[in-house]
Amino acid sequence: MQEGASGSYKKKCIRLLAEKYPSREAVYERLIHLSAQLSLPKGVEHFLSDLHGEYDTFYHILNNCSGVIKEKVDYVFGARLTDEEKAEFCTLIYYPKEKVEQKRAERKNTPEWYRINIARLLELTKLMSYKFPVEKIKSFIPGHYGSIIVELMNTRPEADQAQFIYNRKLLSTICQVDAGPEFIYAFTGLVKRLAVDHMHIVGDFFDRGSRPDAIIEKIMKFPSLDIQWGNHDVLWMGAACGSDACIANVVRNNLRYSNTDVLEKGYGIGLRPLTLLAARQYPQETPIKAAERVISIIMFKLEGQLIKRNPDFHMEKRILLDRIDFGEKTVEIDGRHYELNQKSFPTIDPQHPLRLSPEEEVIVNDLRNSFLESEPLRRHIEFLYRKGSMYTCYNSNLLFHGCVLVNADGTPTEVTFDGRTYKGREYFDYCDTVARRAWQHRDQAALDFMWYLWCGRLSPTSGREFKTFERMFVDDESTWEEPNDNYYKLINNLDFCQMVLNEFGLNPERGHIINGHVPVKVKKGETPVRSGGKVIIIDGGFCRAYHSKTGISGYTLISNSRGLRLLAHQNIADVRQALKNNLDIESVAETVELSAEISTVADTDEGAAIQEQITDLYGLLYAYQSGTMKASDDYTSFV
Repeated sequence: MQEGASGSYKKKCIRLLAEKYPSREAVYERLIHLSAQLSLPKGVEHFLSDLHGEYDTFYHILNNCSGVIKEKVDYVFGARLTDEEKAEFCTLIYYPKEKVEQKRAERKNTPEWYRINIARLLELTKLMSYKFPVEKIKSFIPGHYGSIIVELMNTRPEADQAQFIYNRKLLSTICQVDAGPEFIYAFTGLVKRLAVDHMHIVGDFFDRGSRPDAIIEKIMKFPSLDIQWGNHDVLWMGAACGSDACIANVVRNNLRYSNTDVLEKGYGIGLRPLTLLAARQYPQETPIKAAERVISIIMFKLEGQLIKRNPDFHMEKRILLDRIDFGEKTVEIDGRHYELNQKSFPTIDPQHPLRLSPEEEVIVNDLRNSFLESEPLRRHIEFLYRKGSMYTCYNSNLLFHGCVLVNADGTPTEVTFDGRTYKGREYFDYCDTVARRAWQHRDQAALDFMWYLWCGRLSPTSGREFKTFERMFVDDESTWEEPNDNYYKLINNLDFCQMVLNEFGLNPERGHIINGHVPVKVKKGETPVRSGGKVIIIDGGFCRAYHSKTGISGYTLISNSRGLRLLAHQNIADVRQALKNNLDIESVAETVELSAEISTVADTDEGAAIQEQITDLYGLLYAYQSGTMKASDDYTSFV
C-alpha cells in the first residue's frame, strides 16, 4: 500500500473509531478498562477429544467442568461443610433443575433451603469471578436476573452491618417471591461459565457411542469454543455433503456398533431398503449383521470406483474386490493368497466386482437423499464447519486431531494433488480449503477428497492405512496391521516437536502440540505426555468401547494462569447416580507444566487483540489532543 493510500486508510479507521468513541472522555474510559484487563489472570481453557458419541460421560464432564467445580467448592468451604454437604451442593450445581425437582418431590424445597444454597452459590461465584472484568461477568449471567446477581456480588456483608442486612434482605426476598429456582439456575449457569472460559474439542464427535447428535446439540450452546476436525468428523461431513463412499462408511460404522438410533431417530435417516435387501441375501444372519454385510460390500465397491478415478490418492492396493478368486474363495494381498472367512458374496458380479447392482443403486440413492435432506444433520455439520478447522493455533498451542505427515527422518512428507505439491502447514490449509469446497459446491473431486481425509494413508486427520477388508474377511491377523505415519514415533523427540511448532509459526519454547486420535493405553504403561510435556495426547477413551483398552474414561487437559494440568477420569457417575447418591467424577490430576509467574490476559491471543485496540485508541486520542480531529454531538471531522 502506497504512503498516501496508507494515510487515507488510517484516517478512515480513526474516523470509524470516533463514531464509537466521540469524545476524549469516551476514549479515556475505554483505554482504562482495556489496559487494566490485560493484567488479569488468563482465562481457563479446557481441551477434550475423541468424544465418539458418549453423551452421558460428556454431559457429566460438561456439568462438573471436569472436576474444577468440586475443587473450588472444597477450597471455598473447606471444613465449614461436611463431605456430604459439599457433595450435595456440587450435585446442585451440576444438575440444578433435577436437584430442585428432587427436593420438591421430597418436600424439602423450603425458603430456607433456597436461601442457604443461593448464599453458598453467591460466595462461590465471588471467588471464581476475580479473573473477569465486571462487564464480562454481566454478559455471562443467564436470564433476566443480571442486575440482582450483580447487586448481590457487590455486597460486603462481612464488612458492615448495613451491608449484612441488605444482603440478607435481597436473599430473603428472592425466596419470598418464589424466585428461588430461577436464581439457582442462573447462579449455577454463571458458576459453570466462570469455571471454563474457552473450550477446545480436538476432534471426533461421531461413531461408536450412540448420541453424537446430543453432544453437538449441547456444544452448540457453549459460548466460547473451537473445534479441530477428526477423521470421524470429516467422514460425517462428507456424508452430509453427499459423498456416497462417506455415506456407506457412516452407515457401516453405526451398524457395526449397533448405533442405528443416531441415524433413524437423531437424523431421520431410514435404513428400510437396506435391511430388506439384507434379509433376502443373508436370511441366516441377524438383521443388523446382515445389513452390515450388505453395506460393507456396497462400501468396498464405491471405494474402489473412487480410488480408480483419483490416481493422486495412490490407494490402488486397497481395491481388493477384484482380487478375489470366487472359485477358490481366496483373496490376493501383496502377492499372497489368503482364505476368506466368508464364502458367499451374492451381491458381487465376479465379472464386474466394483459395479453396483440395481438394488444397491436404489439403496445408495435413497441413503444419499436422506443424508442431504436431514435438517438436524445439516445444522450440526454447518456448525462443525463454522466453528471447526483442520488445525488451530491458540495461545501458543498447536491443536490438530491426527498428525503432521513426515518422513522417517522427520522432514515433512510431500503430497501432490492436481499437479501441485503440498507439505506441512500448507497441506493442512489445502485440506481445509477442499473440505469447505465440498460443503459449498459439492463437486465430485471435493466429495472424494472428504473420503480420503477419513481414511487416506497420507491424510492428516488419519495418518494410517486402514485394513477394513482384511479385518472383516481374512482371519490371518498378520494382514490386519495398520501402519501409522512416522509422526507417531517422532513425537517422542523434542527437536522434532519444536520443528513442528516452528512450521506453524509458534514459539517452540512456549508452545505445545495437543493431539487426539490415538487412544493412550494407560493400563499398559503408556503416557499421554511426550517430549517433556511438549506434546500431550488427550485421547483417553471417552467411548465405553475403549475403556478396556485405555483403562480410564477419558482426559481433560486444563490450561489456567498457573500452567497445564491433565485430568485422567477414572469413573464417571451418570445423572441418576449423581442425583441419588451425590456421586461425582473420579479423576487423577497430573501437573504437566507449572509456570513460575501467573499468565495474564496480556500473554494470550485475546491480549494481542486488546493491545491492537489500545494502539488504535491512542491514535484517536492523539487526533483529539492535537486538534487534527474535532468532535461534536453531530459529527467528527479531520481539520
